[in-house]
Order: sequence, then structure tokens, then C-alpha cells
Amino acid sequence: MPPAAPVVVLAGGTGGAKLARGMLDVVGADDLVVIANTGDDIEIYNAYVSPDPDLITFWLADLIDERGWGLAGDTFNVMDALRDLGVEAWFNLGDRDLAIGLERARALAAGGRLTDAHQAIASRLGVGARVLPMADRPVRTRVLAHGRWWPLQEFLIKGRGEGPVDDVEFRGAPAASPSPEVLEAIRTARAIVIGPSNPVISIGPILAVDGLRTAVEHSAAPVVAVSPLVRGTVVKGPTEPFMAWAGQPLTSSGIAAFYAGVIDGLVADERTAAVPVLVTDVLMEGAAGRDRVAGEALRFAVALG
Repeated sequence: MPPAAPVVVLAGGTGGAKLARGMLDVVGADDLVVIANTGDDIEIYNAYVSPDPDLITFWLADLIDERGWGLAGDTFNVMDALRDLGVEAWFNLGDRDLAIGLERARALAAGGRLTDAHQAIASRLGVGARVLPMADRPVRTRVLAHGRWWPLQEFLIKGRGEGPVDDVEFRGAPAASPSPEVLEAIRTARAIVIGPSNPVISIGPILAVDGLRTAVEHSAAPVVAVSPLVRGTVVKGPTEPFMAWAGQPLTSSGIAAFYAGVIDGLVADERTAAVPVLVTDVLMEGAAGRDRVAGEALRFAVALG
């Protein structure tokens, strides 16, 4: 029986995954639902890879590798063998990571939902919290930069995520819809926390799914975002060129403006007059840092409610 009033985290990328891991310690597995970005998903090597749901799941299972992605201790024999055969294996997957993508592809080819396919994987990895893809139908983030449209993973890896960014689209988002599980989690949530992931390419695809932004806006739960900025700078990833494309500065005011109409408050180390702000250190160093930021964000959200 799912919890009556879960804490819902919207997440994509390392910042959101780390916050979700902290929230797991704060509220426990039974009370945590993570809605994960699937705009990064890619079909490659006959596998269906969901980078953000998998990253979040690996963090929740305490299986994340020290490099910050993939499974701890994974080997890369298949990638090495592909390169030996002359294959451009630009998307680097560990052997166990590849196995997960192959199993997901098999489940989808058999007619299963992405939600169920990922739940089966998360359960086998020992994750009790629910990690829900934002939609079961495909949504693909594409980036216009350097004179061409890039699938997001190619832009981040081959293009090194280097701007300027001229346009962003979430292909398939208008035709996609949140799963019943996602809508129920949002409807019954006692708090919704947007993780400190890239607002444009990690959280943007989630909010772009038809009906999902409206569901968050209409939820009775208070909604707070944790800023991805630490003392005005980005800890990891190409947030700067994407925020520049969105016309927003790398400040608390810029983050608040991007989430205007969605959030009731912001957790950040810099104030803004746009929304109520919990001023705190948002750098999540180690387990103690993750737990502290998650706990402070949740208490702030509840207080706003």
C-alpha cells in the first residue's frame, strides 16, 4: 500500500539524485517518491538506457560509482571489445549498466510500460523508494547549438555541453502524459521538492510533459526548489549556457524566475525578492551534507504549507 502523503522529489542528474539520497535518510523508503527525467533516454547497443532514472536508482541503492555515474566496480569489457572491432562506442556503458539497458529494452519490446520496467530493475537492486519515469511515452531533449540539432546525449558527450545554446526542444512532450502513479504521487504529496539539477534540461522536460506542470501547480502540497548554484557558480554540468538560452542569470532570482508559477519557495545560499527563501549552504558534501539539505528543504516546504 503506497503512503498516503509521500514526499515527492523531481530529479534529473547528479544534484537531484544526491538530494533524493538525502531525502531517503530523512523520510525513509516508504515515504519517498522520485519523479525522474527521461528526456535523456537513449536507445543504443540494442539497449534502452535511462540515464537519470538509473543514476537516481544507483544512488538510492548505494551502488553509485565514485566517478559519479554508473555502478560501483563495473567493468567495461563490452565497450573495449566494440572499440577493438572498430565501433565508435562514444556512449560509455559499464557491463552491468549495459545489462540493465538490455533488460529494459526486452521488457519494453514485450509491451511493458517504462514505469514497470524500471520498477522491476529498481526492486532487483534493493531500492524500496519509488522511482517513477516522468512519462511512459518517449520524450527526447534536443539542443540546437553550433549550427545543428543534437540529441542531448550527443551534445553533452560529443559536443562537451559547450554553448552557446540557440534552442531547446522536448520532442514528444505534448503527446506524452504522466503515468497514473506520477499523478497520484503529486496529488497526495505532503511536499514536493525540485532537486538541484539543471533547470532547463533536467527539470524542464519533466514540467513539459502534458499535464504534469499543471498537476504540480494545482497540488495542495507546498513546492520548493533547491538551487543548483553554490555561491553563484555551477557545481557540475552545463547549466550556464542553458540558463543563458532561457534568458535567466545564474542567480537565485534567475532560478526563481525559471520556476515562476511552480514553486512556493527556494532553498539557496543567496536571497531573492521573488519568493520566500531559506538561506543555507546548498553544497551537499557527503552523506551529512545530503541529509542536511534534504531535511532543511523538507522542513521549509512544510512550514510554507
